[in-house]
Amino acid sequence: MAEMGSKGVTAGKIASNMQKKLTRAQEKVLQKLGKADETKDEQFEQCVQNFNKQLNEGTRLQKDLRTYLASVKAMHEASKKLNECLQEVYEPDWPGRDEASKIAENNDLLWMDYHQKLVDQALLTMDTYLGQFPDIKSRIAKRGRKLVDYDSARHHYASLQTAKKKDDTKIAKAEEELVKAQKVFEEMNVDLQEELPSLWNSRVGFYVNTFQSIAGLEENFHKEMSKLNQNLSDVLVGLEKQHGSNTFAVKAQPRKKTKLFSRLRGKKSSDNAPAKGDKSPSPPPNGSPAATPEIRVNHEPEPASVASPGAALPKSPSQSSLPAVVAETFPAAVNGTVEGGSGAVRLDLPPGFMFKVQAQHDYTATDTDELQLKAGDVVLVIPFQNPEEQDEGWLMGVKESDWNQHKELEKCQGVFPENFTERVQ
Repeated sequence: MAEMGSKGVTAGKIASNMQKKLTRAQEKVLQKLGKADETKDEQFEQCVQNFNKQLNEGTRLQKDLRTYLASVKAMHEASKKLNECLQEVYEPDWPGRDEASKIAENNDLLWMDYHQKLVDQALLTMDTYLGQFPDIKSRIAKRGRKLVDYDSARHHYASLQTAKKKDDTKIAKAEEELVKAQKVFEEMNVDLQEELPSLWNSRVGFYVNTFQSIAGLEENFHKEMSKLNQNLSDVLVGLEKQHGSNTFAVKAQPRKKTKLFSRLRGKKSSDNAPAKGDKSPSPPPNGSPAATPEIRVNHEPEPASVASPGAALPKSPSQSSLPAVVAETFPAAVNGTVEGGSGAVRLDLPPGFMFKVQAQHDYTATDTDELQLKAGDVVLVIPFQNPEEQDEGWLMGVKESDWNQHKELEKCQGVFPENFTERVQ
């Protein structure tokens, strides 16, 4: 009997809920058709809009924070692998092995501590903050349903009062239902009218505390990590000093003792020229015979039928300043470019330009005919006037910046070690 009674109550409740849903659906249809007025509260609607915005922002922040934590964990794993690699390559007889191992251990602990503090002070706080939204969202939805019930009861009561044939019993019951619906709605409405603005204002303090915690934790983490990195750097410097004889700096190929540009630089050239490293005489004044290179150009090209591969080709006026060796290597200019070979060569480049290189290391010139290079300098490579003067491992060229500024090889060209550069064009 008790079981049947329980089933009866449950069935009655289900039927009541179905009736409420049907009544609400009918009321909403009438309101949308304009056949029934709708109770509206613009202030509350604004609170609901703020609530939805706050919920969306908080959900996004939670997602981004979890992504950040995943990145921290990934960086921890990468850092751990890197340190493990260092320990594997660090040979047992090298100084500082124990210190390097201890630094790696502290590095691992620091990453773990940073991740855990982010979870405790940021992610858990974030979860608590968002935890209050589902309940309030449910209450807002319930308030909406109770508002429809209130409007429906109000319309039903009004229709009974305006009916031609009034039924006092039905009117009294409808009034009782209206009062009850109004009371339920207003109780929920008042509570939410107080909570929603308070929740909206709380976002400022939450954002401040959350990002201050993250910033503070990250700042402390990087300070401690910086100390560990400095300690590791000191250990490696000590290793380098002890094994300095085993380090191999980039060095240039040795050069011949004679200077290659005595004619072009305006220096006296003879069989008794000073050796490389000796103090060379000052160059003569501009315009003196020694300052001008001797240039020979073959103006009598051989007939095509008897021309040999090494024979000189006809020279254009733009090539008249090229040395004989260079002029023989590059054909005549056509329409502003030098045609032949694998493609056209622009005439705004140095005569005989072959390719470009970029300095990968600084090079300090040790003689007046050498180029001073800084890492990143671009050099335009040109051929030697006399191929026999080219030392192994050395190239002739002019820095691109100097050429663009002066357009004079005599002032800018020089030799430089090839292994200090890398070809770029």
